[in-house]
Amino acid sequence: MTDARQRPDDPASGPTAPTPTTGLELREDARIPRRQVISWALWDWGTQPFNTVILTFVFTALYLTTEAFLEPGVAALGKADPAYQRGLADLSSGVGLWNTLAGLLILVLAPVLGQRADASGRRKAWLAGGTGGMVLCMLALWFVEADPAYFVLGAALIGLGSVLNEIAGVNYNAMMVSVATPRTVGRVSGLGWGLGYVGGILALVFVVVANASDWWGMPTDNGLAFRVIAVGCALWALAFAWPVLAFVPELPATKGRTPVGFFTSYVVLFHDIKALWHTSRRTFWFLLASAVFRDGLSGVFAFGAIIGGVSFGFSSDQVIVFGIAANLVAGVSTVLVGRADDRFGPRSVILTTLAVIVVAGLGVVFLRDLGPVVYWVGGLILSACVGPAQAASRSYLARVTPAGKESEIFGLYATTGRASSWMSSALWTIIIAATGATIWGTLGIIAVVLVGLVLMWFVREAPVGSGSGSSSATPASGTGRPADPGAAASRG
Repeated sequence: MTDARQRPDDPASGPTAPTPTTGLELREDARIPRRQVISWALWDWGTQPFNTVILTFVFTALYLTTEAFLEPGVAALGKADPAYQRGLADLSSGVGLWNTLAGLLILVLAPVLGQRADASGRRKAWLAGGTGGMVLCMLALWFVEADPAYFVLGAALIGLGSVLNEIAGVNYNAMMVSVATPRTVGRVSGLGWGLGYVGGILALVFVVVANASDWWGMPTDNGLAFRVIAVGCALWALAFAWPVLAFVPELPATKGRTPVGFFTSYVVLFHDIKALWHTSRRTFWFLLASAVFRDGLSGVFAFGAIIGGVSFGFSSDQVIVFGIAANLVAGVSTVLVGRADDRFGPRSVILTTLAVIVVAGLGVVFLRDLGPVVYWVGGLILSACVGPAQAASRSYLARVTPAGKESEIFGLYATTGRASSWMSSALWTIIIAATGATIWGTLGIIAVVLVGLVLMWFVREAPVGSGSGSSSATPASGTGRPADPGAAASRG
């Protein structure tokens, strides 16, 4: 079989356009210390409460989109009044609007900032800055009191936190190349996502325990309990996100490239995308497909708890319990499916999980009259698929990214990000505004996932196993080759 480094990535790219060597290929025989793998994965563990607790199940769903932020006259009408329901829908739509603006900002900034990180070799600095900024946003949520006047502040802080989280994530994902080999990248990526979900579970369990104990006598008026939760999530991130900065080695700066001015970076970016089209066509098309389906995946988690609370009438405790179950299912499935990624390839994992998400999402919408059981079954199926699809997407890109362009390519990859970007959140906002019912916004998210599934169908599989370009799932052999400690860590 022809070596992938000696052949065109796509017949249309021409016989003179060899596929660039990837960063993973350069680490084919690397021995990865266990501490580095775990330190890298702990960033997911430390920052996941922003997504789980702040963005999805608690602060946004149980506080920011509830009657606490309705005008007093509307709140007094009661849940059965159409104006009351319309007011809640407007709050949901408002959160979607700020998420849309955040997604557009990510779209503009992430690729260029990633490119600059590659050129300077300072990925850790960008990772630290983005993580620190996200922590400050969570701390600032302390000032979001239970009053309609503070709704915009809360939604804007969450949107800004999403942007900063994604900027940090660009460089975090790029650093995966430092702790993985072609044989272990699927499991390493799955380990990070899996630990993230487990971290989210523990944070939610703390919320349940605190609520069950009536917050140990602490006053809970004026949204104080939720504001304390936000501060707790910030401290959690500070406690667990730092090992990646201390123990994971920095990737070297891209050779032959010097940093340029911010606006000039867009010119360089255009030329790099053009070169990517000619030298790594598969990477180009995957970036396009993933920019769609990952946005839909983000929408599933960003708005899932709102659907449970508003459309299925879940109480606060029910939403949190569902969140714990959803994260447990997502964490377990992501770690387990990481093995399937290394064996069958990330494309197969992505296509299968996206197809299941579409079916389960339609079931949640059109079978909603059957009651909460529909949300439980459909929601847990969605949760079991979102994590593996996200982890496999990260694994796919690591397998095809040219060496020295990790942050730039993951910057392009981050145009949608883990939070809801402009496509799914815009459709969510528009459909709810048009229908006045939150449940129909789900169709906007599912539509984005479906389009991404169709696009991904036409993307070729990434190299699996040895990194030599073979589509075989069999790990590379090497007589007498020592076991890779990173592989053991990724399994653990």
